[in-house]
Amino acid sequence: MTEGGSTEVTGRGGFLARLRAGLQRTSAKLSESLTLLVGTRTLEPADLDALEETLIAADLGPAVAARITDRLREARVVGEVDLAGVKRIVVEEVTAILAPLARPLAVTAFPRPHVILVVGVNGTGKTTTIAKLGHLFQEEDYEVMFAAGDTFRAAAVEQLKVWGERLGVPVVAGAEGTDAAGLAYRAMEEAKASGRDVLLVDTAGRLQNKAGLMDELAKIRRVLAKQDPSAPHDVVLVLDATTGQNALSQIEVFREVAGVTGIVMTKLDGTARGGVLVAAAETFGLPIHAVGVGERLGDLRPFDPRAFARALVGEGA
Repeated sequence: MTEGGSTEVTGRGGFLARLRAGLQRTSAKLSESLTLLVGTRTLEPADLDALEETLIAADLGPAVAARITDRLREARVVGEVDLAGVKRIVVEEVTAILAPLARPLAVTAFPRPHVILVVGVNGTGKTTTIAKLGHLFQEEDYEVMFAAGDTFRAAAVEQLKVWGERLGVPVVAGAEGTDAAGLAYRAMEEAKASGRDVLLVDTAGRLQNKAGLMDELAKIRRVLAKQDPSAPHDVVLVLDATTGQNALSQIEVFREVAGVTGIVMTKLDGTARGGVLVAAAETFGLPIHAVGVGERLGDLRPFDPRAFARALVGEGA
């Protein structure tokens, strides 16, 4: 499809090239640090502490950094492995952490619709991510509906309506300040009546009042369950990679208030802190559904752990 006058490449090859480009700032930071540490020689025992600090500085987190340095120590390759070998081991360990968690969103609910509650703080790209997820489902020939449940931000409602028009997806919306739970209930009724396969529900992201957010999300979940006890079938947290380690605290809060079942990470193209996705995986073990590397519809795709790990260290994919 076309957007902004240019042809979008949504195939695997095109996206992986954009993933490498998107993670360039992250990989450049990590590669530069590893090159300064190892250079043209081999890794020595005295380098391991500095290597661990380098990996932590790349936002991989202390647990992942310790895992990689322990692997090097236990494999008894210190003194033999060069820069390329260090990168290879980083790729292998990061892939081992991420691979069990790579899980594309699947439409499993019967009867339909499959309801996905989308949560996250304001500014993470949540509303745009809903549109991109809707586009992914359309590529699989599913009929999609959006619910503009972030009723406290008129801009979010209007943005979702614009995306709905572009994608040919109906949007259930109300006036600013409309009860979000009531709107979600109505959207599910309309999705059922019109035979929609997937209902994506936007939500507010106000962390300033955690108790209020918890109450609102709990109410949305209750009213959806009245129509289908298994709904919502997924609760997806949208994270902004540019927030770095703050993403971890967001996961903790939204797991508590919303029962998050999986994550999507956006804006990997705008940061040198893409390693935080690995830290999040190691810390929380939540499924990773998709990652985003740009503004176009095709810039959000299902998560490929090995391609991500290779792009992270600048190896390509």
